[in-house]
Amino acid sequence: MNPGLGASRERGLHAQVVDVLGQEIVEGRHAVGSIVNVDELGTRFGVSRSVLREALRVLQSLGMVEPRQRVGTQVLPRIAWDLMNPQVIVWRGRGTEYFTQMRELLELRLGLEPVAARLAATAMTPIQAALVQQAATTMVESGTAGDGRRYLEADVAFHTTILQSCGNAVIGHFATTVEALLRTRVEEKRFTITDYTPAAADRHFALAAALADRDPEAAYAASFALLTDTVDEFVREAPTPG
Repeated sequence: MNPGLGASRERGLHAQVVDVLGQEIVEGRHAVGSIVNVDELGTRFGVSRSVLREALRVLQSLGMVEPRQRVGTQVLPRIAWDLMNPQVIVWRGRGTEYFTQMRELLELRLGLEPVAARLAATAMTPIQAALVQQAATTMVESGTAGDGRRYLEADVAFHTTILQSCGNAVIGHFATTVEALLRTRVEEKRFTITDYTPAAADRHFALAAALADRDPEAAYAASFALLTDTVDEFVREAPTPG
């Protein structure tokens, strides 16, 4: 057997185990405090102990499990998870935590992105400003046409460019979290993008105009209004708890 093919197969199995176990932990199929049974998992997935150990190390890096001496690998509560990691966002977005996660991260974005917009108004380069303007134009066009996929790509480009061009590396790091959150909406059938794209696209265009004018306070106000309206739209559409 080609050694390269064997390594590739192991990487594929490792990724599969990580994805399945991470999703199951998020969905509560492995109770908090329970011990992961490596032998059972090996039989279930048909993988070696080395593949399982590597998969559990990935989940440990995400704060979802932790090895305990003389006990085994224990499942940790949500408070320990890296909730802004794109992979965790994907898992939460697939299941019953979709609406909870959307509310939590939208509220965080409301506190952070207007500040990023204010900074970006003076820090971004002409090329970055043009990218934001083009993304906003594409959102208006695709929103009118009801093209949710094209709208999404433009939405991702719009927000990540602003975050990455604000001149603050810590805020810029949040761009990967925002992108992952936006992309969870692609498969979400209960709350779709195209239900509200035309009005949302217009609000994005107003923010792009403020950035093009290099007006920090107008950019802050436009971003705050955009995120506030998004939160309000989400609250109206989300199911009532219980």
